[in-house]
Amino acid sequence: METVSGVSGWKLTVRREEDGVSILRAVTYEPAAVLPETLWGLPVTALGDHALAPGAGPVPGQEVLVSCGPLPPDAQWDNRDLQDLTLPASLERIGDYALFNCTALKTLRLGDGVRHWGGGAIMNCRRLDAFQVNCAGREGELLACLAGELPGELDVTLRRRDETAARLIFPEYVEVYEENCPAHHFDYNIYGAGYAYHHCFYGKKLDFRVYDALWRPMLAMEHDGDCALRLAWWRLRYPAELADRAAADYRDYLRSHALEAVRFLLSLGDDMDLPLLLRETAPDRETLAAACALARERGNAAALALLLEERHRRFPAGAVRDFAL
Repeated sequence: METVSGVSGWKLTVRREEDGVSILRAVTYEPAAVLPETLWGLPVTALGDHALAPGAGPVPGQEVLVSCGPLPPDAQWDNRDLQDLTLPASLERIGDYALFNCTALKTLRLGDGVRHWGGGAIMNCRRLDAFQVNCAGREGELLACLAGELPGELDVTLRRRDETAARLIFPEYVEVYEENCPAHHFDYNIYGAGYAYHHCFYGKKLDFRVYDALWRPMLAMEHDGDCALRLAWWRLRYPAELADRAAADYRDYLRSHALEAVRFLLSLGDDMDLPLLLRETAPDRETLAAACALARERGNAAALALLLEERHRRFPAGAVRDFAL
């Protein structure tokens, strides 16, 4: 078996093509792993059917060991503990059931050049809810396929030139067949506000205006308030193609949930974005006092300093008059 150096440890079965390399099987022992971008100077362009599926049988091809240092003697090569996977940016094809039964997988990082997304590629990846898509202007049907195949809440980050361009939350929905005994048939029902978000693609391309137009209808139905808050915040934080009216809607929601928004940022350990949130929400005196108490409780000195400064700027103590005798 040939050994090559790489970022993560892998056992690969590959096939050289005219213009690239296809990975037919790939197993790792690492919980966070990066597949190689190139092998022998050729780009990795395809993942075969069942390529990373735990328990998939062997296939004919060239075997390669990718090593990033000494291998642990007790390594479990089966992908069952794989939680964070980075696919090559050069990838163009993902085969059928390529990630089938990767039940621990939670985060998937890949490029927007995937032209073919195989059937059942992420079937039974029940924990998978976070995607980072590196955009190079080659967008195919990738995002539509991901949103269409996973009904749970999705957190999708779009990156361009190594910077975050947009971060989109796709709320959860549930499809249920319920037995209707008197009529002797099953009724098909959809619960949750997320169905329209997961299917807001036209020509399998995402339109930000269509995505933002779903905000008011979502608020008019039963929805997850925590999810709505994160959706509104990330659209304002990374306002790609965000129209003024949509921005005003998101801003109004955050203003009416300012303390919850501060709590959310503090849970991320994110002090850098706190000034932006304060500008967008302009919280009142009581909300700022509660936010200061929250930062104090969490022991976040940097956030507390920002909140105290904001309170002093907007509500200076000298402006308070108390004439009680």
